[in-house]
Amino acid sequence: MNASPTATAVAPTPRPAITARPTRVSVARGYRFELVKLVSQWRIRLLVLACWIAPALFVAAVSQQSTLPADTLFGRWMLATGWAGPLVILGFSGTWALPLLTSVVAGDVFAAEDRLGTWRHLLVAIRSPRRIFLAKALASLTVILLLVAGLAASSTVGGLAAIGSRPLVGLDGHLLSPGDAAGKVLLAWLCVLAPTLALAGIGLLGSVALGRSPMGLLLPAVVALAMQLAQMLPLPVAVRLALPSWAFIAWNGLFTSPAQLGPLLIGIVVSLVWAVIATLIAYLLFLRRDFTNLTDDGSARRAVTAGLLPLAGLVAVTVAVVAVATGATAGSGIRQDKVQRSLAEDFAHLYRMQTAQLHRPDATEAQLKSTAACTKGDVKDGAQGAGNDWRCVVSWHLPGTQAVGQAIYQLDITTDGRFVADGDGPKEVNGYFIVRTSTGDAPNPLWQFDGNVDLLPATPKG
Repeated sequence: MNASPTATAVAPTPRPAITARPTRVSVARGYRFELVKLVSQWRIRLLVLACWIAPALFVAAVSQQSTLPADTLFGRWMLATGWAGPLVILGFSGTWALPLLTSVVAGDVFAAEDRLGTWRHLLVAIRSPRRIFLAKALASLTVILLLVAGLAASSTVGGLAAIGSRPLVGLDGHLLSPGDAAGKVLLAWLCVLAPTLALAGIGLLGSVALGRSPMGLLLPAVVALAMQLAQMLPLPVAVRLALPSWAFIAWNGLFTSPAQLGPLLIGIVVSLVWAVIATLIAYLLFLRRDFTNLTDDGSARRAVTAGLLPLAGLVAVTVAVVAVATGATAGSGIRQDKVQRSLAEDFAHLYRMQTAQLHRPDATEAQLKSTAACTKGDVKDGAQGAGNDWRCVVSWHLPGTQAVGQAIYQLDITTDGRFVADGDGPKEVNGYFIVRTSTGDAPNPLWQFDGNVDLLPATPKG
Protein backbone atom coordinates (compact mmCIF):
# COMPACT_ATOMS: atom_id res chain seq x y z
CA MET A 1 0.00 0.00 0.00
CA ASN A 2 1.47 3.31 -1.09
CA ALA A 3 1.68 6.02 1.52
CA SER A 4 0.06 9.36 0.56
CA PRO A 5 2.44 12.29 0.25
CA THR A 6 2.54 14.55 3.18
CA ALA A 7 1.28 18.14 2.46
CA THR A 8 4.01 20.68 2.92
CA ALA A 9 3.03 24.24 4.11
CA VAL A 10 4.53 26.95 1.92
CA ALA A 11 5.24 30.26 3.63
CA PRO A 12 3.84 33.29 1.75
CA THR A 13 6.35 35.56 0.04
CA PRO A 14 6.55 38.84 1.95
CA ARG A 15 5.50 41.89 -0.05
CA PRO A 16 7.45 45.10 0.08
CA ALA A 17 5.93 47.70 2.38
CA ILE A 18 4.23 50.60 0.63
CA THR A 19 5.34 53.92 2.05
CA ALA A 20 2.93 56.83 1.59
CA ARG A 21 4.56 59.91 0.28
CA PRO A 22 3.39 63.22 1.72
CA THR A 23 1.14 65.10 -0.66
CA ARG A 24 2.50 68.47 -1.72
CA VAL A 25 -0.22 71.05 -1.30
CA SER A 26 0.03 73.72 -3.99
CA VAL A 27 -0.30 77.43 -3.36
CA ALA A 28 -3.54 77.43 -5.37
CA ARG A 29 -5.15 74.83 -3.10
CA GLY A 30 -3.90 76.62 0.00
CA TYR A 31 -5.23 79.90 -1.38
CA ARG A 32 -8.71 78.42 -1.95
CA PHE A 33 -8.66 76.94 1.55
CA GLU A 34 -7.69 80.25 3.17
CA LEU A 35 -10.20 82.17 1.08
CA VAL A 36 -13.00 79.87 2.19
CA LYS A 37 -11.90 80.30 5.81
CA LEU A 38 -12.05 84.07 5.49
CA VAL A 39 -15.39 84.23 3.69
CA SER A 40 -16.96 81.80 6.16
CA GLN A 41 -16.44 84.27 9.02
CA TRP A 42 -19.57 86.20 9.86
CA ARG A 43 -17.79 89.53 10.24
CA ILE A 44 -16.22 89.24 6.76
CA ARG A 45 -19.61 88.42 5.23
CA LEU A 46 -21.13 91.38 7.05
CA LEU A 47 -18.39 93.69 5.75
CA VAL A 48 -18.84 92.49 2.18
CA LEU A 49 -22.59 93.01 2.43
CA ALA A 50 -22.16 96.49 3.93
CA CYS A 51 -19.62 97.59 1.30
CA TRP A 52 -21.86 96.49 -1.57
CA ILE A 53 -25.12 97.98 -0.23
CA ALA A 54 -24.52 100.80 2.31
CA PRO A 55 -22.76 103.32 -0.02
CA ALA A 56 -25.59 103.17 -2.56
CA LEU A 57 -28.22 103.78 0.12
CA PHE A 58 -26.19 106.62 1.65
CA VAL A 59 -25.53 108.42 -1.65
CA ALA A 60 -29.13 108.02 -2.79
CA ALA A 61 -30.46 109.32 0.54
CA VAL A 62 -28.11 112.34 0.72
CA SER A 63 -28.78 113.23 -2.92
CA GLN A 64 -32.45 113.72 -2.06
CA GLN A 65 -31.77 116.08 0.85
CA SER A 66 -31.69 119.86 0.68
CA THR A 67 -28.69 119.99 3.04
CA LEU A 68 -25.52 118.58 1.49
CA PRO A 69 -22.09 117.78 2.99
CA ALA A 70 -20.58 120.96 1.54
CA ASP A 71 -17.49 120.64 3.74
CA THR A 72 -16.64 117.37 1.93
CA LEU A 73 -14.85 117.45 -1.40
CA PHE A 74 -17.45 117.31 -4.23
CA GLY A 75 -20.21 117.15 -1.62
CA ARG A 76 -21.76 120.41 -2.82
CA TRP A 77 -22.34 118.85 -6.27
CA MET A 78 -24.28 115.78 -5.12
CA LEU A 79 -27.56 117.31 -6.28
CA ALA A 80 -26.09 118.21 -9.66
CA THR A 81 -24.58 114.92 -10.83
CA GLY A 82 -24.43 111.27 -9.85
CA TRP A 83 -20.65 111.23 -10.30
CA ALA A 84 -20.13 113.30 -7.14
CA GLY A 85 -21.42 110.50 -4.90
CA PRO A 86 -18.58 107.99 -5.44
CA LEU A 87 -16.03 110.77 -4.89
CA VAL A 88 -17.61 111.69 -1.56
CA ILE A 89 -17.50 108.02 -0.54
CA LEU A 90 -13.89 107.82 -1.76
CA GLY A 91 -12.86 110.70 0.51
CA PHE A 92 -14.56 109.04 3.49
CA SER A 93 -13.10 105.63 2.66
CA GLY A 94 -9.53 106.88 2.47
CA THR A 95 -9.87 108.47 5.90
CA TRP A 96 -11.82 105.83 7.83
CA ALA A 97 -13.25 102.86 5.94
CA LEU A 98 -10.21 101.42 4.15
CA PRO A 99 -7.87 101.50 7.22
CA LEU A 100 -10.52 99.71 9.29
CA LEU A 101 -11.23 97.15 6.57
CA THR A 102 -7.56 96.27 6.16
CA SER A 103 -7.28 95.92 9.94
CA VAL A 104 -10.13 93.42 10.11
CA VAL A 105 -8.90 91.35 7.13
CA ALA A 106 -5.10 91.55 6.85
CA GLY A 107 -4.50 92.38 10.51
CA ASP A 108 -6.17 89.16 11.67
CA VAL A 109 -5.30 86.61 8.98
CA PHE A 110 -2.30 85.17 10.92
CA ALA A 111 -3.36 86.09 14.45
CA ALA A 112 -6.51 83.98 14.11
CA GLU A 113 -4.37 80.82 14.02
CA ASP A 114 -2.67 81.90 17.27
CA ARG A 115 -5.98 82.39 19.03
CA LEU A 116 -7.33 79.05 17.85
CA GLY A 117 -4.04 77.16 18.31
CA THR A 118 -4.23 75.58 14.83
CA TRP A 119 -0.72 76.24 13.53
CA ARG A 120 0.41 72.61 13.97
CA HIS A 121 -2.60 71.26 12.09
CA LEU A 122 -2.02 73.74 9.27
CA LEU A 123 1.67 72.87 9.01
CA VAL A 124 0.92 69.14 8.91
CA ALA A 125 -1.60 69.69 6.11
CA ILE A 126 0.45 72.06 3.93
CA ARG A 127 4.02 71.27 5.09
CA SER A 128 5.48 74.60 3.97
CA PRO A 129 5.51 77.90 5.86
CA ARG A 130 6.25 79.67 2.57
CA ARG A 131 3.11 78.36 0.89
CA ILE A 132 1.08 79.10 4.01
CA PHE A 133 2.22 82.75 3.95
CA LEU A 134 1.51 83.14 0.23
CA ALA A 135 -1.92 81.54 0.56
CA LYS A 136 -2.94 83.75 3.48
CA ALA A 137 -1.56 86.93 1.88
CA LEU A 138 -3.35 86.28 -1.42
CA ALA A 139 -6.61 85.37 0.30
CA SER A 140 -6.61 88.56 2.40
CA LEU A 141 -5.73 90.62 -0.70
CA THR A 142 -8.67 89.09 -2.59
CA VAL A 143 -11.12 89.97 0.17
CA ILE A 144 -9.76 93.53 0.44
CA LEU A 145 -10.12 94.05 -3.32
CA LEU A 146 -13.68 92.71 -3.11
CA LEU A 147 -14.50 95.24 -0.38
CA VAL A 148 -12.97 98.16 -2.31
CA ALA A 149 -14.81 97.14 -5.48
CA GLY A 150 -18.04 97.07 -3.51
CA LEU A 151 -17.52 100.59 -2.17
CA ALA A 152 -16.79 101.96 -5.64
CA ALA A 153 -19.55 100.11 -7.50
CA SER A 154 -22.24 100.66 -4.88
CA SER A 155 -21.63 104.41 -4.50
CA THR A 156 -21.56 104.85 -8.28
CA VAL A 157 -24.80 102.96 -8.81
CA GLY A 158 -26.47 104.89 -6.00
CA GLY A 159 -25.42 108.27 -7.39
CA LEU A 160 -26.42 107.49 -10.97
CA ALA A 161 -29.75 106.00 -9.90
CA ALA A 162 -30.62 109.01 -7.73
CA ILE A 163 -29.36 111.89 -9.90
CA GLY A 164 -28.20 110.54 -13.24
CA SER A 165 -25.11 110.84 -15.38
CA ARG A 166 -24.57 114.58 -15.70
CA PRO A 167 -21.48 116.80 -16.11
CA LEU A 168 -19.23 117.22 -13.07
CA VAL A 169 -17.47 120.42 -12.03
CA GLY A 170 -13.75 119.82 -11.55
CA LEU A 171 -11.51 121.31 -8.88
CA ASP A 172 -10.41 124.12 -11.18
CA GLY A 173 -13.96 124.99 -12.21
CA HIS A 174 -13.90 123.35 -15.64
CA LEU A 175 -16.83 121.14 -16.60
CA LEU A 176 -16.24 117.43 -17.12
CA SER A 177 -18.52 115.57 -19.51
CA PRO A 178 -20.27 112.46 -18.10
CA GLY A 179 -17.89 110.18 -20.00
CA ASP A 180 -14.81 112.05 -18.80
CA ALA A 181 -16.15 112.14 -15.25
CA ALA A 182 -16.75 108.37 -15.33
CA GLY A 183 -13.18 107.69 -16.43
CA LYS A 184 -11.66 109.94 -13.78
CA VAL A 185 -13.86 108.49 -11.02
CA LEU A 186 -12.75 104.98 -11.96
CA LEU A 187 -9.11 106.06 -12.13
CA ALA A 188 -9.36 107.75 -8.72
CA TRP A 189 -10.63 104.52 -7.13
CA LEU A 190 -7.86 102.55 -8.82
CA CYS A 191 -5.25 104.98 -7.47
CA VAL A 192 -6.28 104.43 -3.84
CA LEU A 193 -5.57 100.73 -4.21
CA ALA A 194 -1.86 101.53 -3.77
CA PRO A 195 -2.16 103.02 -0.24
CA THR A 196 -4.69 100.30 0.60
CA LEU A 197 -2.06 97.70 -0.29
CA ALA A 198 0.43 99.54 1.92
CA LEU A 199 -1.97 99.30 4.86
CA ALA A 200 -2.59 95.64 4.03
CA GLY A 201 1.16 94.98 4.16
CA ILE A 202 1.32 96.72 7.54
CA GLY A 203 -1.62 94.55 8.65
CA LEU A 204 0.22 91.37 7.64
CA LEU A 205 3.29 92.59 9.51
CA GLY A 206 1.30 93.31 12.66
CA SER A 207 -0.54 90.00 12.47
CA VAL A 208 2.75 88.06 12.20
CA ALA A 209 4.85 90.09 14.63
CA LEU A 210 2.28 90.61 17.40
CA GLY A 211 0.33 87.36 17.16
CA ARG A 212 -2.80 87.22 19.26
CA SER A 213 -2.22 90.70 20.68
CA PRO A 214 -5.10 93.09 19.86
CA MET A 215 -2.52 95.66 18.77
CA GLY A 216 -1.70 93.54 15.75
CA LEU A 217 -5.32 93.77 14.63
CA LEU A 218 -5.42 97.54 15.13
CA LEU A 219 -2.02 98.31 13.63
CA PRO A 220 -3.18 99.41 10.13
CA ALA A 221 -5.83 101.70 11.59
CA VAL A 222 -3.38 103.17 14.13
CA VAL A 223 -0.72 103.77 11.48
CA ALA A 224 -3.29 105.33 9.14
CA LEU A 225 -4.54 107.63 11.91
CA ALA A 226 -0.98 108.69 12.76
CA MET A 227 -0.25 109.50 9.11
CA GLN A 228 -3.51 111.46 8.81
CA LEU A 229 -2.55 113.53 11.84
CA ALA A 230 0.88 114.09 10.28
CA GLN A 231 -0.79 115.31 7.08
CA MET A 232 -2.63 117.94 9.13
CA LEU A 233 0.60 119.34 10.56
CA PRO A 234 2.64 122.07 8.79
CA LEU A 235 5.23 119.59 7.53
CA PRO A 236 7.53 120.16 4.54
CA VAL A 237 6.17 118.94 1.23
CA ALA A 238 8.80 116.20 0.93
CA VAL A 239 7.73 114.66 4.25
CA ARG A 240 4.07 114.88 3.32
CA LEU A 241 4.55 113.15 -0.03
CA ALA A 242 6.79 110.45 1.50
CA LEU A 243 3.89 109.01 3.54
CA PRO A 244 1.58 106.39 1.99
CA SER A 245 -1.44 108.34 3.22
CA TRP A 246 -0.71 111.02 0.61
CA ALA A 247 -2.12 108.78 -2.14
CA PHE A 248 -5.47 108.87 -0.34
CA ILE A 249 -5.46 112.64 -1.01
CA ALA A 250 -3.54 113.09 -4.25
CA TRP A 251 -6.35 111.71 -6.47
CA ASN A 252 -7.77 115.24 -6.25
CA GLY A 253 -5.24 116.23 -8.89
CA LEU A 254 -7.07 114.14 -11.49
CA PHE A 255 -9.91 116.66 -11.48
CA THR A 256 -7.89 119.68 -12.59
CA SER A 257 -6.92 120.70 -16.11
CA PRO A 258 -4.14 119.93 -16.72
CA ALA A 259 -4.13 117.10 -14.20
CA GLN A 260 -1.71 117.42 -11.29
CA LEU A 261 -0.12 114.01 -11.83
CA GLY A 262 3.23 114.62 -10.13
CA PRO A 263 2.06 114.34 -6.50
CA LEU A 264 -0.28 111.48 -7.42
CA LEU A 265 2.44 109.38 -9.06
CA ILE A 266 4.79 109.98 -6.13
CA GLY A 267 2.07 108.89 -3.69
CA ILE A 268 1.39 105.70 -5.66
CA VAL A 269 5.07 104.74 -5.93
CA VAL A 270 5.69 105.41 -2.23
CA SER A 271 2.64 103.35 -1.27
CA LEU A 272 3.70 100.40 -3.42
CA VAL A 273 7.21 100.50 -1.92
CA TRP A 274 5.68 100.44 1.56
CA ALA A 275 3.45 97.51 0.57
CA VAL A 276 6.40 95.48 -0.72
CA ILE A 277 8.72 96.25 2.22
CA ALA A 278 6.10 95.60 4.92
CA THR A 279 5.01 92.34 3.29
CA LEU A 280 8.62 91.20 2.87
CA ILE A 281 9.40 91.88 6.55
CA ALA A 282 6.27 89.95 7.56
CA TYR A 283 7.35 87.07 5.31
CA LEU A 284 10.85 86.88 6.81
CA LEU A 285 9.50 87.03 10.37
CA PHE A 286 7.03 84.26 9.58
CA LEU A 287 9.73 81.97 8.21
CA ARG A 288 11.88 82.49 11.33
CA ARG A 289 9.09 81.66 13.72
CA ASP A 290 9.43 78.63 16.01
CA PHE A 291 6.14 76.77 15.54
CA THR A 292 7.15 74.07 18.05
CA ASN A 293 6.90 76.64 20.83
CA LEU A 294 3.21 77.21 21.57
CA THR A 295 3.99 80.43 23.47
CA ASP A 296 5.87 82.00 20.56
CA ASP A 297 3.09 84.09 19.08
CA GLY A 298 4.87 87.38 18.62
CA SER A 299 6.34 90.02 20.89
CA ALA A 300 6.36 93.79 21.10
CA ARG A 301 10.16 93.84 21.08
CA ARG A 302 10.34 91.90 17.83
CA ALA A 303 7.67 94.14 16.31
CA VAL A 304 9.74 97.23 17.13
CA THR A 305 13.14 95.91 16.06
CA ALA A 306 12.05 94.00 12.96
CA GLY A 307 9.00 96.04 11.92
CA LEU A 308 8.90 99.59 13.23
CA LEU A 309 12.58 100.49 12.80
CA PRO A 310 12.80 99.37 9.14
CA LEU A 311 9.63 101.34 8.31
CA ALA A 312 11.01 104.41 10.09
CA GLY A 313 14.17 104.05 8.02
CA LEU A 314 12.01 103.75 4.91
CA VAL A 315 10.37 107.08 5.74
CA ALA A 316 13.76 108.77 6.02
CA VAL A 317 14.91 107.33 2.69
CA THR A 318 11.74 108.26 0.82
CA VAL A 319 11.82 111.80 2.24
CA ALA A 320 15.35 112.24 0.93
CA VAL A 321 14.51 110.77 -2.47
CA VAL A 322 11.36 112.88 -2.89
CA ALA A 323 13.19 116.04 -1.82
CA VAL A 324 15.97 115.48 -4.35
CA ALA A 325 13.66 114.40 -7.18
CA THR A 326 11.15 117.24 -6.83
CA GLY A 327 13.20 120.07 -5.36
CA ALA A 328 10.62 120.42 -2.56
CA THR A 329 13.18 120.61 0.22
CA ALA A 330 11.31 122.88 2.63
CA GLY A 331 8.13 124.86 3.04
CA SER A 332 4.47 123.97 2.75
CA GLY A 333 4.27 124.39 -1.02
CA ILE A 334 1.36 126.82 -0.59
CA ARG A 335 2.59 130.15 -1.92
CA GLN A 336 0.84 133.38 -2.75
CA ASP A 337 1.46 133.19 -6.50
CA LYS A 338 0.11 129.61 -6.68
CA VAL A 339 -3.03 130.53 -4.73
CA GLN A 340 -3.70 133.57 -6.91
CA ARG A 341 -3.21 131.64 -10.13
CA SER A 342 -5.41 128.74 -9.04
CA LEU A 343 -8.19 131.00 -7.76
CA ALA A 344 -8.20 133.10 -10.96
CA GLU A 345 -8.47 129.99 -13.14
CA ASP A 346 -11.31 128.58 -11.03
CA PHE A 347 -13.20 131.83 -11.14
CA ALA A 348 -12.89 132.15 -14.93
CA HIS A 349 -14.32 128.67 -15.53
CA LEU A 350 -17.15 129.11 -13.05
CA TYR A 351 -17.95 132.63 -14.33
CA ARG A 352 -18.63 131.14 -17.74
CA MET A 353 -20.91 128.58 -16.09
CA GLN A 354 -22.85 131.35 -14.38
CA THR A 355 -23.01 133.25 -17.67
CA ALA A 356 -24.63 130.24 -19.35
CA GLN A 357 -27.14 129.93 -16.50
CA LEU A 358 -28.19 133.57 -16.88
CA HIS A 359 -28.12 133.44 -20.71
CA ARG A 360 -25.64 136.28 -20.96
CA PRO A 361 -23.20 136.72 -23.87
CA ASP A 362 -20.44 134.17 -23.55
CA ALA A 363 -16.79 135.12 -23.08
CA THR A 364 -13.75 132.90 -23.13
CA GLU A 365 -11.24 132.66 -20.31
CA ALA A 366 -8.73 134.55 -22.45
CA GLN A 367 -11.20 137.39 -22.94
CA LEU A 368 -12.03 137.57 -19.23
CA LYS A 369 -8.34 137.96 -18.27
CA SER A 370 -9.17 137.13 -14.67
CA THR A 371 -6.54 137.80 -12.01
CA ALA A 372 -6.48 137.47 -8.23
CA ALA A 373 -4.73 139.46 -5.52
CA CYS A 374 -4.50 137.63 -2.18
CA THR A 375 -3.24 138.43 1.28
CA LYS A 376 -2.92 136.21 4.35
CA GLY A 377 -3.67 138.01 7.56
CA ASP A 378 -1.41 141.07 7.64
CA VAL A 379 1.01 139.61 5.08
CA LYS A 380 0.55 141.23 1.68
CA ASP A 381 3.65 140.07 -0.19
CA GLY A 382 5.13 136.59 -0.08
CA ALA A 383 2.29 135.05 1.92
CA GLN A 384 2.40 131.27 2.27
CA GLY A 385 1.05 128.38 4.29
CA ALA A 386 -2.33 126.94 5.14
CA GLY A 387 -5.00 128.80 7.09
CA ASN A 388 -8.46 130.34 6.96
CA ASP A 389 -7.20 133.93 6.94
CA TRP A 390 -6.61 134.24 3.20
CA ARG A 391 -8.51 137.13 1.58
CA CYS A 392 -8.55 137.54 -2.19
CA VAL A 393 -9.93 140.03 -4.69
CA VAL A 394 -10.64 138.61 -8.15
CA SER A 395 -10.69 141.00 -11.12
CA TRP A 396 -11.92 140.33 -14.64
CA HIS A 397 -12.78 142.17 -17.87
CA LEU A 398 -15.84 141.80 -20.06
CA PRO A 399 -15.37 142.01 -23.84
CA GLY A 400 -16.36 145.35 -25.33
CA THR A 401 -16.35 147.24 -22.03
CA GLN A 402 -13.73 149.24 -20.16
CA ALA A 403 -15.13 148.43 -16.71
CA VAL A 404 -13.30 145.98 -14.46
CA GLY A 405 -15.39 143.60 -12.38
CA GLN A 406 -14.24 142.60 -8.90
CA ALA A 407 -15.35 139.97 -6.41
CA ILE A 408 -14.12 139.24 -2.89
CA TYR A 409 -13.42 135.76 -1.53
CA GLN A 410 -12.40 134.40 1.83
CA LEU A 411 -10.21 131.30 1.44
CA ASP A 412 -9.71 128.42 3.85
CA ILE A 413 -6.67 126.46 2.66
CA THR A 414 -5.75 123.11 4.24
CA THR A 415 -2.25 121.71 4.47
CA ASP A 416 -2.80 119.39 1.49
CA GLY A 417 -3.42 122.35 -0.83
CA ARG A 418 -7.19 122.10 -1.06
CA PHE A 419 -9.08 125.34 -0.51
CA VAL A 420 -12.69 126.47 -0.17
CA ALA A 421 -13.44 129.92 -1.62
CA ASP A 422 -16.38 131.60 0.09
CA GLY A 423 -17.90 134.53 -1.81
CA ASP A 424 -18.18 137.84 0.03
CA GLY A 425 -19.77 140.08 -2.60
CA PRO A 426 -20.86 141.78 -4.68
CA LYS A 427 -24.25 140.18 -4.22
CA GLU A 428 -25.04 139.95 -7.94
CA VAL A 429 -21.89 137.84 -8.49
CA ASN A 430 -21.26 135.68 -5.42
CA GLY A 431 -23.37 137.12 -2.64
CA TYR A 432 -26.18 134.55 -2.73
CA PHE A 433 -26.38 130.76 -2.76
CA ILE A 434 -28.79 130.72 -5.70
CA VAL A 435 -29.22 132.70 -8.90
CA ARG A 436 -32.45 133.55 -10.70
CA THR A 437 -32.61 131.93 -14.12
CA SER A 438 -35.29 131.77 -16.81
CA THR A 439 -36.11 128.21 -15.73
CA GLY A 440 -36.13 128.91 -11.98
CA ASP A 441 -33.64 129.10 -9.15
CA ALA A 442 -30.28 127.33 -9.60
CA PRO A 443 -27.17 126.96 -7.42
CA ASN A 444 -24.76 129.84 -7.89
CA PRO A 445 -21.41 128.30 -8.94
CA LEU A 446 -19.53 131.42 -7.79
CA TRP A 447 -20.99 131.52 -4.29
CA GLN A 448 -18.72 128.85 -2.81
CA PHE A 449 -16.39 126.46 -4.60
CA ASP A 450 -13.43 124.13 -4.09
CA GLY A 451 -9.96 124.46 -5.55
CA ASN A 452 -6.57 122.81 -5.39
CA VAL A 453 -3.01 124.16 -5.20
CA ASP A 454 -0.19 122.03 -6.59
CA LEU A 455 2.32 121.69 -3.77
CA LEU A 456 5.26 120.76 -5.99
CA PRO A 457 7.54 123.40 -7.50
CA ALA A 458 6.60 124.43 -11.03
CA THR A 459 10.04 123.49 -12.33
CA PRO A 460 11.64 120.62 -10.39
CA LYS A 461 15.34 120.82 -9.92
CA GLY A 462 17.41 118.50 -12.05
